[in-house]
Amino acid sequence: MRIVIVEDHLMFRDVIRQICSRRFGHTIVGETDSGVQAVEVILREKPDAVILDLSLPDMDGFNVVDRVLSVLPETRILVVSSHCDDYTLFRVEKSGVHGFLDKNSNTVEALQDALKSIEEGRVYFSAAFQRAKLARRNDPRSFTKVLSEWERAILSLIGQGLSDEEIGERLQLSPRTVQTHRSHLLQKLKLKGTPKLIAFAIEHGFTQVPAKHGSNPVYS
Repeated sequence: MRIVIVEDHLMFRDVIRQICSRRFGHTIVGETDSGVQAVEVILREKPDAVILDLSLPDMDGFNVVDRVLSVLPETRILVVSSHCDDYTLFRVEKSGVHGFLDKNSNTVEALQDALKSIEEGRVYFSAAFQRAKLARRNDPRSFTKVLSEWERAILSLIGQGLSDEEIGERLQLSPRTVQTHRSHLLQKLKLKGTPKLIAFAIEHGFTQVPAKHGSNPVYS
């Protein structure tokens, strides 16, 4: 396959490039550590597959997925991340990507299996992903059953320490509407005070790194 690698850690990117080209026989047609540049490179090169780290310094990785698949829906995207919290995996599941690998537990052999799967038109999701999905399905208090889509988006931004006014500007809601959602979050999650909400958002993976270049995270 023709592959673009998007990874902000130079050593890890170098390892992926060498393994993919020398050991697996793929052709690397582009690589970058930037989400903004990733979109440009992918749209220009039109690769068969993209290996995408979700944690980038300038853009939420899910924004890259959204922009690429809206223009090149046939591009196969394999995401890799060191974050395996439930909400990140939930967003992976809803994003339309074709695979997920956990940096902390998956091996080079798993990368090879994942690339072979997406090359053959199948999907590949790690064991951690499968366990989280099953646990979420079986948990009656799972956030997917308790929180609305707006509440998930607002919780993510609360975790970044944003005010009601700032959140309203991001999501095009009035500050009063955001305040109402904040109150509902406290009630549904049985928490007292914004500091507890911030801690919950961070602990459960709702908080994303603020994106630069005017790019807001994509919430699913």
